[in-house]
Amino acid sequence: MKLWILSLGCVGFLSTSLMAAEPKVVIGDFSNQQLKTWDSKVFKGQTRYQLVKEGQRWVLKAQAKGAASGLTRKIKVDLTKTPFLNWSWRVDQVLPSLDEQSKAGDDYAARLYVVVDGGLLVWNSKAMNYVWSGSSARGSSWGNAYLPKNATMLAVRGQQDKTGVWMTEKRNVRADFQKAFGVDIQSIDGVALMTDSDNSGAETAASYGDIYFSAQ
Repeated sequence: MKLWILSLGCVGFLSTSLMAAEPKVVIGDFSNQQLKTWDSKVFKGQTRYQLVKEGQRWVLKAQAKGAASGLTRKIKVDLTKTPFLNWSWRVDQVLPSLDEQSKAGDDYAARLYVVVDGGLLVWNSKAMNYVWSGSSARGSSWGNAYLPKNATMLAVRGQQDKTGVWMTEKRNVRADFQKAFGVDIQSIDGVALMTDSDNSGAETAASYGDIYFSAQ
């Protein structure tokens, strides 16, 4: 967990209007070549993000070589109306086996963050981190190595899943926050994605499809 993820609220989440009136809230519209609603945040080095066309489909490609930077989207989503997060992703180049529960092993080929802003105090923020783990089994979860009480890592995909293959995901974010933190989160304040390898110094690559919240 890179610490800047939990401090995203300090750069403008609170000024964003609530966008949950519709049954579908688009977060990442990569298939329509849209990146303008995302902001780049560099942690260490620069992960390369670019829109590429695969057949008839545009996707977001991420490549990291000893680097960690992410893309953030400031948007408030009402989980009482659209609690389900939908996305697709693919790992193109795996990382070596790492101890992902340690600070030295906090690298992931693909991860998607959902953030609840805690205001000026980062300690009041919470983050659910959906990761494609390179060393843990699918379905396993653990507290983040940096802020275990504030951020939960959930291996939506794990070491048994094939690389080079697109996977489509759907998660009930409200239920996941309830299970992880024991609180009923009714809205979230932002989403971020990152492909990083700054701790291992290795090379990794992944691709991301469209991201959206839905009622079902």
